[in-house]
Amino acid sequence: MKIKLTILTILIATATFSQGSYQLAVLKYNGGGDYYANPTALPNLIKFCNQNLATTIKKEVPYVEVGSSDLFLYPMVHMTGHGNVVFSSAEAENLRTYLKGGGFLHIDDNYGMDKFIRIELKKVFPNNELVELPFTHKIFHQKYDFNGLPKIHEHDGKRPQAFGIVVDGRLVCLYTYETDLSDGWESSEVHNDSENKRLQALKMGANILMYAFMN
Repeated sequence: MKIKLTILTILIATATFSQGSYQLAVLKYNGGGDYYANPTALPNLIKFCNQNLATTIKKEVPYVEVGSSDLFLYPMVHMTGHGNVVFSSAEAENLRTYLKGGGFLHIDDNYGMDKFIRIELKKVFPNNELVELPFTHKIFHQKYDFNGLPKIHEHDGKRPQAFGIVVDGRLVCLYTYETDLSDGWESSEVHNDSENKRLQALKMGANILMYAFMN
């Protein structure tokens, strides 16, 4: 475990947000949910950041299993889906060690994940609550200014919300709900979203990456 933490610490220390080349990944989980949803989302966000924020993030986006030691190779991982999520105790421990060691997890509910992911996150951090982030939080005010999350798709008439888990004063997990943010990162022909909606989503995604690397 100490070796894993050393790898992660070195990676984060040497790969600042706009310097060096590093890679992001999508989290692969069990339970039957479609972890593979939105396959063009993260590649498009990476392209946007490389073009607009002077980053050099690798274009290839692998899937990484929750319980794999490979998780520690990626400074940030993205998770999405519509349905069931199940973490084993070993997977929860691995994810907890990754996040406490400096990693960052962004979860975007693609509609239908909420009732499952909240239970599984309690396995990861039983003593840390998901708390709603106020509009004044720094994650909304990085390169781009937002007064909360943009609403990309409408489902139940609920407002978009950003929740987080804070450990020792650091936001280690961001959970975006009722926004469909990663749908907005997808290629235009997938959901036929307007260019304005897609741009809002990409800019908020860029803020998330900036915050994850610089805080």
